[in-house]
Amino acid sequence: MYVLFEEEGALRAGVILADNDTSLQVETASGKRAKVKSANVLLRYQDPAPGELLHLAEKSAADIEAEFLWECAGDDEFSFSDFADEYFGSAGVKASAVEATALLLALQSAPVHFHRKGKGRFRKAPPDILAAALAGLEKKRQQALAVERMTGELAAFRLPPEFAPLLDSLLYRPDRNRLETRALEAACARTGLSAARLLTACGAIQSAYEYHHRRFLYEQFPRGTGFPEHEAPALPAGPPLPAASARAFSIDDAATTEIDDAFSVEVLPGVGWRVGIHIAAPGLAVAPNSPLDQVARSRLSTVYMPGAKITMLPESVVDGCTLAAGRDCPAVSLYLTVTPHFEITAHESRIEMVHIAANLRHHDLEPLFNAQTLAAGLPELPFRDELKTLWQLAGACQVRRGKPSAIQGVHDYNFVVDGDLADPEACRVTISERRRGSPLDTLVAELMIVANSTWGGLLAKRGVPAIYRALTAGKVRMTTSPLPHDGLGVEQYAWASSPLRRYVDLLNQWQLLACLKGEAPPFKPRSELLFAAMRDFDLTYNAYAEFQRGMERYWSLRWLRQEGIETIGATVRRENLVKLDRLPLLSRVASLPESKPGQRVRLAVENVDFLTLELDCRYLETLDSVVEDEEMEEMVG
Repeated sequence: MYVLFEEEGALRAGVILADNDTSLQVETASGKRAKVKSANVLLRYQDPAPGELLHLAEKSAADIEAEFLWECAGDDEFSFSDFADEYFGSAGVKASAVEATALLLALQSAPVHFHRKGKGRFRKAPPDILAAALAGLEKKRQQALAVERMTGELAAFRLPPEFAPLLDSLLYRPDRNRLETRALEAACARTGLSAARLLTACGAIQSAYEYHHRRFLYEQFPRGTGFPEHEAPALPAGPPLPAASARAFSIDDAATTEIDDAFSVEVLPGVGWRVGIHIAAPGLAVAPNSPLDQVARSRLSTVYMPGAKITMLPESVVDGCTLAAGRDCPAVSLYLTVTPHFEITAHESRIEMVHIAANLRHHDLEPLFNAQTLAAGLPELPFRDELKTLWQLAGACQVRRGKPSAIQGVHDYNFVVDGDLADPEACRVTISERRRGSPLDTLVAELMIVANSTWGGLLAKRGVPAIYRALTAGKVRMTTSPLPHDGLGVEQYAWASSPLRRYVDLLNQWQLLACLKGEAPPFKPRSELLFAAMRDFDLTYNAYAEFQRGMERYWSLRWLRQEGIETIGATVRRENLVKLDRLPLLSRVASLPESKPGQRVRLAVENVDFLTLELDCRYLETLDSVVEDEEMEEMVG
């Protein structure tokens, strides 16, 4: 006697060795012996042998149509063996073991038509449920056909029409539930290309620049970079602001339009000087919780990249509040009383209108105002005496802090992109490097440190909440507590000097304005809005900075190709990581021999990948020169 039974969801056939009522000892066709519960037995039979039953039944089941079976079955629950007798048998003749097993296989392979109700028992699906299930199967079939069609088009480097409105999400945040994503993944596997390279080959991505720029906009500006309609900002109603007596001037790069800070110097006979640090006051024109505040709150900072920028505030606000030459501008001013020995003996803060006499630019000043000209005697230049006085004050402040205002030995890089960024491949990039710690750098940096630390101390003393930048125990963080900034050597440091470009500075300016007016500040202690703005700013500011570094890397790679650079010098940072000369570009060189940090080497530029921003270089030789240890420590730090 043979038996058909179910084990772990699969059908098995075997010879009965012993029948113990509740269980059987069975030897399967493979020779394996097993104990089978009687409840798991589906059929007892005498012919054919276990090794042939399932093989013969599978051949027979292939000829049974599920739709016809469903038509034949009754509405009640049934056993497969009884149904087999009706389907195959005749008067007084039951179905054979092969026929019964074939029907069982056909029922099990048609779960849409027949629902399992137990071992060997079934019930046909109600007509409405069957219709819905069949429609679902047809939908899946059509979807599979669509995926295969799109996969074929992509593999042939043609863009399917469905892809055009979904490109950004497919590239930067693919949803695997979408058919287009499945097709793209299948095409990538078929062609061996990444999604970006495949879509580039299909003409969906016009350039690597567009690929990187679109990723940033998709992640940070999903609604676009345009500003909503808004009323032109205006100073609040009330008495006019008092006019400052000083003539102020700013110092910025040529491309700067959001001019946040300016300086003035007035001689105080018998005392020394009154030095003014004047900060633009958009906080007077943009009210907390206003529509313009919501715009600034959503952006949190101006975004910088070579050749372009995305401002935090609309152009009308920038134009109305920037410290532009030839205008009287609203400002928050910090006046320092400075002795001939450049000691600060007093300070005073005011809200006033300041006349901006000039917007001085770095590229005009630095050839005339630098370490060499200061040592030899300054030539004629605008605000010569004022600049020298401010530089001497900055030097004294730096000595008192005991910290440099800039990392010595490190370079800043300026990028100028000539051409229309709509066609970046036709643009030409110029990259210039400028060593930090120049007299102009020191002048501006030190006075900003004075302003931010002084106003941070004022807010802390008055008990007005603010957002501070702190550095303690080697960890930099933003906080609402006036903690020390050990890196700058100040007791507290509140960002307040760039309110046109950073939301934290604008927020702190609102608090400072309220403090100077004697009004209640808009943000109370332990304000949830204050904490949320601090957290969001920190995350967003870092994301913007990462994007800027990525775009600088892109244009640095473009410069290598533009200039036809085949070999280039580099400085070893650590292990096989090097910093290329003349560029803010780090790269790992697999062929680099063991070298000490600071060792100078020459490399061959072999491959540049603009999509991945990867650079492949090959070691050529070790140079005799070595970067000094102190300078290298600053570079690595």
